[in-house]
Amino acid sequence: MEDALTSYTAIRQISQFVGAVLFFHVSEYLLAIYFHGRSNVSCSSLLISKHYVIAMAFALIEYIVEITLIPQWKENWFLSNCGLVMILVGEVIRKVAIVTAGRAFTHMIRIYYEEHHELITHGIYSIMRHPSYCGFFIWAIGTQVMLRNPISLIAFVLVMWRFFFRRIPYEEFFLRQFFGPHYVEYARKVPSGLPFIR
Repeated sequence: MEDALTSYTAIRQISQFVGAVLFFHVSEYLLAIYFHGRSNVSCSSLLISKHYVIAMAFALIEYIVEITLIPQWKENWFLSNCGLVMILVGEVIRKVAIVTAGRAFTHMIRIYYEEHHELITHGIYSIMRHPSYCGFFIWAIGTQVMLRNPISLIAFVLVMWRFFFRRIPYEEFFLRQFFGPHYVEYARKVPSGLPFIR
């Protein structure tokens, strides 16, 4: 009998997961350098925090335990491929958001107005106020659907939704300070891009 961790299923799904994570972080860093210059970009643009590492490590542990104990659970290729599509869609939405915003996009919430900071309301920002958050939300959930990790899937949805539920009002407080009635009107007309977050 084939070892579960060296099976085609495990090799394909783990390779896709690692590839998705590497592409996401390297491309985020390179885009930050492109728009802000190497001297203005720190390793924080890789977006790797202690909580993120713990979440991804837990996801890998769940995957290894489940493929070892119930390998057939991981072999539903339709669901796994749906997760892969979610990863790609989330990645595209996020990168389109970053490119559209250009220098106005940063990984850290700005609490002080800067000269080149402008309110972006065109392109993908005409459809949703926070497309980069929407893209990340879809991307991260997609990684767990692709791995067929039910526990991590539920945890990722709940933790990320709670994170954005708190982050968006905090960020928008400053955006209202910077752009006044223009931002208030924009926020009234355009949804956040995340479920159940106005």
